[in-house]
Amino acid sequence: MPELIPRDGLAIALVSEHASPLAALGGADAGGQNVHVAQLAAALAERGHRVTVYTRRDRPDLAPAVPLRPGVMLRHVPAGPPRAVPKDELLPYMPDFGRCLARWWRDEPPDLAHSHFWMSGLATLQAVRELDLPFTHTYHALGTVKRRHQRNADTSPPSRIGCETEVGEACDRIIATCRDEVAELAAMGLPVERAAVVPCGVDTDRFTPEGPTAPRRSRRPLLVQVGRLVPRKGAEISLAALALLPEAELVIAGGPPPGRLDDDPEVGRLRALARRLRVADRVRFTGGLPREQVPALLRGADVALCPADYEPFGIVPLEAMGCGTPVVASAVGGQRDTVVDPGTGRLVPPRDPIALAEAVGELLGDPGLRAACGSAGRRRVLARYGWDRVAAATEDIYREVLARRPAQVRGAA
Repeated sequence: MPELIPRDGLAIALVSEHASPLAALGGADAGGQNVHVAQLAAALAERGHRVTVYTRRDRPDLAPAVPLRPGVMLRHVPAGPPRAVPKDELLPYMPDFGRCLARWWRDEPPDLAHSHFWMSGLATLQAVRELDLPFTHTYHALGTVKRRHQRNADTSPPSRIGCETEVGEACDRIIATCRDEVAELAAMGLPVERAAVVPCGVDTDRFTPEGPTAPRRSRRPLLVQVGRLVPRKGAEISLAALALLPEAELVIAGGPPPGRLDDDPEVGRLRALARRLRVADRVRFTGGLPREQVPALLRGADVALCPADYEPFGIVPLEAMGCGTPVVASAVGGQRDTVVDPGTGRLVPPRDPIALAEAVGELLGDPGLRAACGSAGRRRVLARYGWDRVAAATEDIYREVLARRPAQVRGAA
């Protein structure tokens, strides 16, 4: 069989229409996918590939192309207005996005495209159909799951689920992030034998038990919740659990920049709830934090809380485990794969503050148990979730796809 990976590596296109590696994390549409795309690109480059990330231009001052690191280039696609647009309003601009990809790829075709999120899949499908290029797809979240949990509050376009099905049927391989996602794909009628599970990863050099810790404001046990400040992430469940843990404090990190917290409706809602629960004096909202500050916050916590209503994967549990901090998470989605109960923390039913408080209380009451869970979490992250492992597993899928049409690969004979 011919060598499927040329000596100078593959030219890989990662398409991420709304989740730019440059975006500040913690906003409504900036979270785990941004981290995933940026870290996967870097890890693939470390393996000798040349990676280009394509994301929508959402500011007029953005350069057309930005080198992110050796082997990784970010290209801003001029599709739609050059300003921030909520991701659920981006669908009308995907035809322009796809036409731009096709125009660029006609002159410099990648060996393989890997789209991230359903709208990226639509734009990529439009381009690869025209040029006969192979592509893989990672959903990151599914419309069926969002609709089930959010119901009338779901702001996704009505065509989302049908479009997701179209992308899943057309791509060469689906790269799912957890076992729960594969079950959801089967329920959608997609051929699950074409789905492979490759989890998201974590930077094990950045998220480590060694290093500075964020300063505490008191000697009370510290609970931390990190992530986008949207209702499904379950911050209100953390507040209700805090009311049952009178000795603890809670830091909620995420949302708008610190200077804009007072204007944010979700922060206002949560602050009002904290007052009603009489825990306002034990809760601090930091706003969105620079990425480099997150490890210090997590490693300084006694317990990390991840109480989402649903979670397609959930990178924060891995980041906390990487820092040696035990995790109490809702038993949903990818968290059922990453958090091992009782080894690395506890899994509790979603939207159950009593169960959350009981699990946290058990850990706070036993320092030895906390230390054991933290150490086990660190070992699990090192063994399974480093980006080098994730990139190697992703590359294996690329090899499998390219083996079906090796003539498409530069240098293949």
